[in-house]
Amino acid sequence: MPTQLIGQLLALLDAGFDGPDWHSLTGNLRAVTEDDWRWVPPGGRRSIRDIVQHVGGAKYMYHSNAFGNGSLDWESPLVLGEGQLGSLADALQWLREGHARLRSAIAALEDDAELSRPRPHHSRQGVTTQWIILVMLQHDLYHAGEINHIRALRQGDDE
Repeated sequence: MPTQLIGQLLALLDAGFDGPDWHSLTGNLRAVTEDDWRWVPPGGRRSIRDIVQHVGGAKYMYHSNAFGNGSLDWESPLVLGEGQLGSLADALQWLREGHARLRSAIAALEDDAELSRPRPHHSRQGVTTQWIILVMLQHDLYHAGEINHIRALRQGDDE
């Protein structure tokens, strides 16, 4: 059973990822169509698919390095989402699985002291557990905004 603080951090992490509000990551993906999925804006470099690959890959990487055995790198098929990004529906399942892995590891923390514990990071610099949680929360929200903007440009309703 997570402590009150860890429970609050999990609630924030979940809200940023899959909250009912329009600003969550999956909330923004709900408005994306298959036609939007691979579209790159004029002058842009990334599609919504590319952004989802980046966000999901980071979830798998952070989990592997901070809570797992550190066996994944940025070229690992799981991190790249190989075979998982052909459609929005498949990508959402892969993204949810990555979030669930990370969330489960955080929920398993025994006490709040774990939040200050240094953990491995893919940059090989030690960072605290709390830092990892906050970065993952911010990461989802940051890229949700990017997804919303690209979708709005594609659908012609960017105000």
